[in-house]
Amino acid sequence: MTPGGPRLRVPPGRAGRLQVLHRLATAQRAASMLDHKLRILRGEQERLDLLVRQTGQDWERACRSADSWLLRAGLLGGRRALRLADDGQGAIVALGWTATMGARYPTDASVTFPSGADAATLPGTAAIYEARQACRLALAAAARHAAATAAQQVLAAEIAATRMRLRAVASRWIPRLEGALIALEQALDENEHADTVRLRRVADRSVRRERSSP
Repeated sequence: MTPGGPRLRVPPGRAGRLQVLHRLATAQRAASMLDHKLRILRGEQERLDLLVRQTGQDWERACRSADSWLLRAGLLGGRRALRLADDGQGAIVALGWTATMGARYPTDASVTFPSGADAATLPGTAAIYEARQACRLALAAAARHAAATAAQQVLAAEIAATRMRLRAVASRWIPRLEGALIALEQALDENEHADTVRLRRVADRSVRRERSSP
């Protein structure tokens, strides 16, 4: 039995040895490429981890500012002023995309807001306008944080899958192929030794016949 599973089925003799050598070289190249990919993904993951923390802090600050302005606007103008300031138009979020080692994920999020009334034409006090602007900043910060978090999750999944494939190649396939190669080489050595012994016996018999002949 070879490490990691049953003995591989390969042709006997030198043909089998060449086949195993080729498969072993292929597996070693695959392990090297997966290890290289894993290192690149981990580097990108570190950058995204930092980005998630930064965008999360930005979002929290923007939310606190928005809550403060909404409270102020509500106290000064009442809930009716807040309702009148809502024009019912939605914002548009656009994502930028990139790919690293086959993993595709968002790079950023930009938010486009509908054109609305300025501070002079909004109902209520000037605090209504400031509250609206603060809410827009909070929404933009939330979109950037969501994009960074989604990218972080994609990278984490790709790293886990790459690590699993690397473990399968390095810890299972390469040892199995190395075990099969050792077994084939031992069999070849034994066969060569047996052939050498047979040739010596044939040679010895030939010499004895020559000596015994008149």
